[in-house]
Amino acid sequence: MQQLPRPARRAFLVVHVSASVGWLGLTAALLVLGITAVSTPDPATTEAAYRSMKIFGDWLIVPVSLLSLFSGLVLSLGTPWGLARHRWVYTKFWLTLAATIASTVALRSSIDHAAAAVASGQPVGSVATDLVIAPSVATATYLFVTAISVLKPWGLTRRARRARDTARSSGVGKSGRRTKTASDSLTS
Repeated sequence: MQQLPRPARRAFLVVHVSASVGWLGLTAALLVLGITAVSTPDPATTEAAYRSMKIFGDWLIVPVSLLSLFSGLVLSLGTPWGLARHRWVYTKFWLTLAATIASTVALRSSIDHAAAAVASGQPVGSVATDLVIAPSVATATYLFVTAISVLKPWGLTRRARRARDTARSSGVGKSGRRTKTASDSLTS
């Protein structure tokens, strides 16, 4: 993919950071609501917590997770970071993809089940525990992804190292033009 122009890159960066931080906040809110629903003795509070989770699940989980995934993909493909050049970008992509799938499929169905159960006066059952565990794991995952985005650990992937080493040995720089090597200096 061609490199994004600076204004586009900045716009996508703002969108990506905003969506990612929003997703982190959303999962933290779902965690608080899940803990509240499990720990309160008041049935009205439990019902309100699950209904609130359903609103967040129906309206926010899918668009926020997809926006984070899509904007991150565009940034990785449209910047020198690349999707498969640096281990932290590669790891972040796969974790985000897995979290998007888990959030849109498993988490939303658990929230729908709990909201339907409390609305009909039925016990929520084991789904209540799932609605504490899933947001806990998601929050920890998003905090980890945020940390690797800031710290950028682990360096290049094996494929990127090979490409870099090949380019260095052939004397081709980042621009694709031949660079001056030490042996060139001796002959001129």
